[in-house]
Amino acid sequence: MTVLTTKPPTAPIAGERRSPFATVRAYVALTKPRIIELLLITTLPVMFLAAHGFPPLGKAVAILVFGTLSAGSANALNCYIDRDIDATMRRTRRRPLAMAEVSPRNALIFGIVLGALSTLGLGLTVNWAAAGLSLAAILFYVFVYSMLLKRRTSQNVVWGGIAGCMPVLIGWAGITGRVDWAPLVLFGVVFFWTPPHTWTLAMRYREDYAAAKIPMLPVVAGERRVVLESVAYTWATVICSLLLWPVAGTTPFYAIAAAALGAMCLWEVYRLLARVNAGKTGVALRPMRFFHWSNAYLALLFLAVAIDSLL
Repeated sequence: MTVLTTKPPTAPIAGERRSPFATVRAYVALTKPRIIELLLITTLPVMFLAAHGFPPLGKAVAILVFGTLSAGSANALNCYIDRDIDATMRRTRRRPLAMAEVSPRNALIFGIVLGALSTLGLGLTVNWAAAGLSLAAILFYVFVYSMLLKRRTSQNVVWGGIAGCMPVLIGWAGITGRVDWAPLVLFGVVFFWTPPHTWTLAMRYREDYAAAKIPMLPVVAGERRVVLESVAYTWATVICSLLLWPVAGTTPFYAIAAAALGAMCLWEVYRLLARVNAGKTGVALRPMRFFHWSNAYLALLFLAVAIDSLL
């Protein structure tokens, strides 16, 4: 097996002055912008669905802005909690705390301030239902996933993924002031989508998680079991996505788009299973192929939700 190595990151020299731009960039990196992008992809289309068309511009902007702060708060606090393991993992050791670009104390304060601003901002400019759901998402991600589940069980991303489903409910509640069956169906889509998406990434970085003693399923189980469970969760994702048609009364456009996207996602996960059955292992399994496709699947599915709302 070929071991991938990279040059260890170099921490700043003690007393070294950093430019304001570098400092701002470090704090932005704490919020994990790429994860926030994925959360916003699920939030905006739900607002279209809730409004049966274009949502009120002011509310939509406020939900996106303060939703970004909410996700940034959860991610910054996660970086604070995981600073020890981030420093040991190849995938994460260039994060600001691992690189000593931000002190743990400042990262903690930054995360708390973002959380307070996001909750108050949503409550004062949108409604308190959305604010309450946003605060619940932060607390769940920090205390349930990051502090309780992540280091203790291979089911960490299954139940911890609930936090990543919350933007669907926040977007809907921000427009309607309540939670209905339609957003709960989409909540289910993201819930079932999360494990196989995350597990295929963990398959690629299995050695990292093992070194950090994080019991991700690919660390504690064989590749065949991981792929078989990914197949099951992918089927659940596709079936749940099709339920939106009768529950929300969407047009046939959404049903056709969801079926086509689901078929392509199932095709990819079964190709992964075929490679396992053929005896391939490690990098030869190409788990990142499914990881990247699953990103595209979720984005395109929620785009179909938005387009359908305008038809």
